[in-house]
Amino acid sequence: MSNPASTFRVLQFNMQFGQMWDDAYPDRAPINLDLTIAEIRRHNADIIMLQEVEHAAPGGEQAEPPPHYTRLKAELAGYDSWFSYPKADPRELPFGIGLAIFSRTPLSDPMRRDVPSPPVEFDFFGKKTTPTDRVLIGAKTTVLGRELQLYNTHLLAFFMLGSSSSTHPFQRNLVADQLVAAPGPTILTGDFNVSHHNSLITQFAERGFDTVQRNAPTWRRRPFVLDHVFYNAPLRCLSHRVQATPASDHHVLVADFDFGRKEGEAAPPSVPQPPEGGETARRSGWKRRASDRA
Repeated sequence: MSNPASTFRVLQFNMQFGQMWDDAYPDRAPINLDLTIAEIRRHNADIIMLQEVEHAAPGGEQAEPPPHYTRLKAELAGYDSWFSYPKADPRELPFGIGLAIFSRTPLSDPMRRDVPSPPVEFDFFGKKTTPTDRVLIGAKTTVLGRELQLYNTHLLAFFMLGSSSSTHPFQRNLVADQLVAAPGPTILTGDFNVSHHNSLITQFAERGFDTVQRNAPTWRRRPFVLDHVFYNAPLRCLSHRVQATPASDHHVLVADFDFGRKEGEAAPPSVPQPPEGGETARRSGWKRRASDRA
């Protein structure tokens, strides 16, 4: 392990298919996988959880092998990994798709589960459409001599559709049910796309899962806490950091863990670490239609 012998580090990152951030024209910014890889490497994480690994192609075509994942595997040669696209769909919009898990220790029991989206109609540049399905992936690994279940997901941004995940809770409930079925120490990461995030945190807390942080925004476009690292006992979060990066429109979330919490013991607050390099989180207004509802 790269960190002290009794701890391990998790990195959560929506990499926006390698599209870097530009304050003036964020949607026209170039793809720069070198910048993405440098950002991932510098945190020296033992477990890396990524969303929006690939750039969706017109008509929902999914390249095989996935080009960005293939590059990441080559650059992160000391890690085992697992990747999955969502279910192919010709309605797919030209944004980021695909989830990946990277681990310094071997992965086993890889799984994927489709996460259906409701038929909420919305307008995309003058065309009426409905959202495509999402996906939840998982795998097991052994860290510090303990088996650890990993899950990674990217849920639908209902607030971008003028709706709410409280009105349409199926995706959240499906993930929550997966947590209930977890047999032991479990970490769930992802971009949950819930703008009013306390409702999500409360829902998962009822299943025995805490989030490492709830205060610092993780998205540049609007001040929302969209990205989370959830965990249960006996895991204990020792410290965490939300790191602004020019490599994406999302910030990096890094958390250090050990297995020091007893079953039934409340999770102590982790120590927030200041961002490295002194960069402050910046954001610009999102030009497309969006509401403030979760």
